Amino acid sequence: MFSSVRIRLTLWYTLSMTIVLVALAAGIYFVLGQNVIRRADANAIELADSFLSTVKAELSDATNPAGVSDGIAAAISEHRFRDVSFVVYDANGNLLGASEGYSEPEEFSSPSREMLASSLRPLASSSETFRSLHLSRHQYRSYVRHFLVKQQPATLIVLQSLRRQREFLATLVDTFWIVIPLAILFAGAGGYLLARRSLAPVVAMSSQASRMGAENLYQRLKVENPRDELGHLAGSFNELLDRLSQSFERQRRFVADASHELRTPVAILCGEAEVALAQQQRTPREYRESLEILRQEAKRLKHIVEDLFTLARADAGQYPLALTDFYLDELVEECSRNVRTLAAARKIALTCEAQTELPIRADESLLRRMLLNLLDNAIKYTPEGGSISLRCSEEDGQYRLTVQDSGPGIAAELQGRIFERFFRADKARSRSYNNGSGGAGLGLAIGLWIAEAHGGRLELTSSSPQGSVFTAVLPKSAL
Repeated sequence: MFSSVRIRLTLWYTLSMTIVLVALAAGIYFVLGQNVIRRADANAIELADSFLSTVKAELSDATNPAGVSDGIAAAISEHRFRDVSFVVYDANGNLLGASEGYSEPEEFSSPSREMLASSLRPLASSSETFRSLHLSRHQYRSYVRHFLVKQQPATLIVLQSLRRQREFLATLVDTFWIVIPLAILFAGAGGYLLARRSLAPVVAMSSQASRMGAENLYQRLKVENPRDELGHLAGSFNELLDRLSQSFERQRRFVADASHELRTPVAILCGEAEVALAQQQRTPREYRESLEILRQEAKRLKHIVEDLFTLARADAGQYPLALTDFYLDELVEECSRNVRTLAAARKIALTCEAQTELPIRADESLLRRMLLNLLDNAIKYTPEGGSISLRCSEEDGQYRLTVQDSGPGIAAELQGRIFERFFRADKARSRSYNNGSGGAGLGLAIGLWIAEAHGGRLELTSSSPQGSVFTAVLPKSAL
């Protein structure tokens, strides 16, 4: 049950509401209780002032001690209140006067005169002005006032019953016992409905996402409100589906292209072997021709498999760089010498311009492979009598390798796909070189990965009918 987000949200919301309501009720009860005490104390002070004024007025003409008791008795008779009692003691603690008990229902009966006299006598000598008492199982609030009567010290104690205030507070507590559970019940029901309504789009997205697969990646989640959090989540998920769909499409195209590229040399190998075996008698020259064809196709097949294996390891992050310190200008000149024979066979002028003393820390074998792929690609697409230039320089703390050819260029609509695997702008002509054993369209893809693996980039800088320019930008030290 607690695995449901809606239930957990409802429980947390209900618990929070319960804590808030209970704390609010406790605060209200405490504030009202303190206010009741303060009002009782203020009322006791007023009653004491009024009582002493009456005593003073009654004794203004009295000349003997008996008149003091009569004045106090007269003041008590004039100040008869349902919940208030007055008790007066002299300096020796003798009772000078006290209110009589008033008639109430038995459970609320006030203390008798004798009980008041005995119970309140210790307060006469106490230094406390206000005190809460429990008499006859009920709570009272006392106020002690010291005064002079006929130049003799005396003590007045005003005793107030807090019965009505306690009844009010008890009624308030009973109200809380009814209101708080109902409020919690309604809050829990409302929280559950709100959580259910708020999470309904998540449930719908989950149900729709569970039905998605490789065969229907074109479907997208509905976005009701793109400005809220759930709309942002749905939009992010749709963007993820877009990237997955593109990845699946590239994967399908990659598998289809790889199958096509591998099928051709395998078919040639099988066909040539069947032709060689079909004849009983063949001359050594014919066998050598068949074997040469088999060798060329096997080399081509081996080259494709190695490139595929390299890309697969690169995609899986299992091709670590073997970093060494060397000079990039020396590597550039070495690669230029390696392909000079191929360029000369097609009457292509190859020039190399490299600054000297260009130290770099990188994977030398991978950079050599990238340069050879770029040069091989330039030779394949440069017509006889054309030219290729290879330049290496340092700019802004980075190295720039530029391979420029004088080939026919790449169509504008195809330039965005030039680094895709198995893509060839001119498949027919790319195989017309090297005795029909042209590349499989993986050279630029591998070159791009090598540049990015070193923290650099490889890009098609420009392409026109006058030729194409590929530029590789490499840091001095691989990341």
